[in-house]
Order: sequence, then C-alpha cells, then structure tokens
Amino acid sequence: MRTATALSVVVLASAGIGHALVTGIEGGIGRVDPFKDMKNRPQAGHGTNVLLVGTDGRDKISAADKKKYRLGGAPCHCTDTIMMVHLSADRSRASVVSLPRDTYTRMPARRDQATGRLHPAHAVKLNAAYAEGGPGTTVRTVERLTRVKIDHYLEVDFTSFMKTVDVLGGVRICTSRPLKDSYSGLDLTAGTHTLGGGEALQYVRSRHLDAAADLGRMQRQQRFMAALIAKATSSGVLLNPVKFRRVAQSVLDSVRADKGFGSGAMLDLGRAMRGFSPSSSEFATVPLSDVSYPVKGLGSTVKWDKAKAERLFDAVREDKPLTVAHHSGPKARTVDVAPAEIRVQVANGTATEGLAQRVDSALRGTGFRTTGVPVNAPGHEVRRTVIEYDPRWDRSAKSLAVALPGSELKEAKGRGPLMKVIAGSDFRHITRVRAEPQPGTQRAVNGDEVTCS
Repeated sequence: MRTATALSVVVLASAGIGHALVTGIEGGIGRVDPFKDMKNRPQAGHGTNVLLVGTDGRDKISAADKKKYRLGGAPCHCTDTIMMVHLSADRSRASVVSLPRDTYTRMPARRDQATGRLHPAHAVKLNAAYAEGGPGTTVRTVERLTRVKIDHYLEVDFTSFMKTVDVLGGVRICTSRPLKDSYSGLDLTAGTHTLGGGEALQYVRSRHLDAAADLGRMQRQQRFMAALIAKATSSGVLLNPVKFRRVAQSVLDSVRADKGFGSGAMLDLGRAMRGFSPSSSEFATVPLSDVSYPVKGLGSTVKWDKAKAERLFDAVREDKPLTVAHHSGPKARTVDVAPAEIRVQVANGTATEGLAQRVDSALRGTGFRTTGVPVNAPGHEVRRTVIEYDPRWDRSAKSLAVALPGSELKEAKGRGPLMKVIAGSDFRHITRVRAEPQPGTQRAVNGDEVTCS
C-alpha cells in the first residue's frame, strides 16, 4: 500500500531536472543487496520488473499521529504489501500486479548465513518471507512463484507514505458507497475526498470494510496508486525543482532499494516516462482459486489459480498489456449498482414521437436492463425527466439518475425493483456509467478506470 510512493520516485524523475539534483537526493536511499548469491534465477524478459514492498515500520511517526490514525501496537517487521511493477520496454505502460500477502507457498530448506543453522523446508504465507530472510528471501520467493526475474527492489514504510501524500497536497479519492472501518479509523461518506497522509494511510490499510478483507484492500491500494500518479502528473510537481526535491526527499527518507537503482537508472526511466498518466498504467491481482485455503499451523491462506496465474505472468515476461483496449469515448461515471442489475421501463412524457424508444435504446446500450417495449405516459407535457422508484431500491435509482443527468427522483412505494423513466423534453443524452469493481474482483483494470471522473 505504501509502495505507491516508491513508484513516484520514477514518475517524479520524469521532469528531467538534472543529474545533480537526482544524485543529491539519491544519498538518502538506504541500500540493500537482495540479489546476493542468487542462483538459478528466471530468464530475463522484456522491460523492467520492480518489486515494491511495503513494510509496517512506524518508528518515526509521532505519538499523537499513532493515536489519531490507529497505528498503535508493535510492527511485525513483515511485508504488509507486495506489488510487482512491470515497466514496458518502450516505457509507455506500467503494469502493477498485487501479490496477496496471505499467499500460500513453501519456503525451501536454507542455511542461515549468520548462524550456519539449517532451516528445513516449511509452509508459509508470502509476507513471512521478509521476516524469515529479509529482502533477499522475499525476492527469491516471488521469483519462484512467478518465474519472473526481478530487476530492482524498492521498500517503503508508513512514514514516507504519509509525508509524500502531504507534500503533494493530498490525493483525490472517490467512492460510491460509505467506507467505515473501526479498526483503522477510516470514515468516508460516499463521494469525492482529498485525503491527507494520515487519512490516506487509513484508506490503504483498511481491511474490515467488507467480506473481501485483504482482497478488497488490495483493490483500494491500486485505486490509490492510480490517483497518486494522477496527482503527481497533473499538479506541476514534475516541473517545479523545489517541490520535486521536497517530494523526493520525503519518499527517500524511509526507502530502501537495491544498489543498482541509482541516479542513472532514475533518470533513464524518468526521461522515458515524461508522458506518463493514469491511462498509461494498469492494475491486476493474481487470480485465485481459493480465498480461504486452510493450512495447519498457518490458518487461512489464499491459493493461486495456477493456470490463470501462469497466463498473467507470461504476459508480464512477454511485455504484453494485461488489459484489453477500452472505450475511447467519454469516461464512464462510477455508480454504486451495476447497470446490468437495474430493470427499467421507459415511458414517453412528451408529444415527440419516438422519444421513449430512443431513451430505451440508449439506456440498453450502456448496460441497463430495459423492457425493450416503451410506452406512453398519461400526459404529454413532462419537461423534466422523472425516475419513479420504490424506496427499497434507492441505490439502483440513484445509479440510474447518474445516467440521466438532470432527472428528478420520485418515490413510488410498491413499484418493486422495476424503475420507471418518464422521458421529458429536457432529455438530451445518456451518460455512460459503470459500477465500482466489487471487492475481490480479479479483473485487470486501466488506471483511468479507477480514478475520479
């Protein structure tokens, strides 16, 4: 979840501010060698693969902020979040794949370099690899699971995440439903919010909002990452050397990276990504076959769908997009209920012949379940389009209203699930709408699909 800030190091370098500036801030990066003594690694593919790891380090956060943002308790010194970011060879695309921290895997037998003690092979969750052997063991485990060669390693903690969001002036997040989690303290109403560092941390940490738990949290992390890219590329920070330095120093204050990720690599990637935007990014979660796979001694784990996961990582190795081309017209508005779940009867409230048929066809074209048999309303002088709905289906009615801008919602108890649209003379067009991906959905999405309209 905090690893979004590490990606911003690459994005921010796209300003081309100069070698001296990047070299100056590079000194703040902690260095690790996750590739030391690694053998039998996967064959390199096309493009660059970065393993982004978020740890739960919080030692630099004030006592007041720990209390305010529910950050009490001792850190587990494990990976809260693991993401693989693939930068295409032509630098036109970043593919982000979330690896569930509860992924079931087996740790091979290994000898502790410090003590010489032999550790036998055993079952673990993926996030335990860091606790058992640090960055090196984490990289080895990910490469063994995915058969994708990792080129660079970046590690971020809570502190740098919060500072980066604050320096950027907050990040804009949209939600079609209220989000409230008593564990993290997150409490957002439906709508659009600009989150500061602490609130953003609550947003990406929350895992008690719905039954999807950690899988839903990964989707929110991806949504936040896309929003962070949108803010960084649209706020002017890339063209402001002073602000660039402030953001970069905030990011690097608590970042650790492999020795090969230096100023040269930052500048090379940055120059190539000057035109980067949310539409240049895509997000996916490893396909799963079992979201509650019991393992003795570990409890509930998640198990990958082997065939689908192989196809996903084959695409990464072969430098292919994870998403299909999507609609090139106006961006669809996000609604709470999917159009395919909303039934609609259209009536003509005007004297304009064929208006109801036109509205019915337009609604059906954007996914609503219309009857296909429009009717005439009793009167023919309706000026403002009306949506009659049973109050028990108010979420569906509000979603339909987004597709009919300017329409009036009118309660009609006893109508049941069938909405009635009385087309008025104000009707001009239908606005494309789509539902937020349901928690746990594993479909890959483009960055512009999950940012605010």
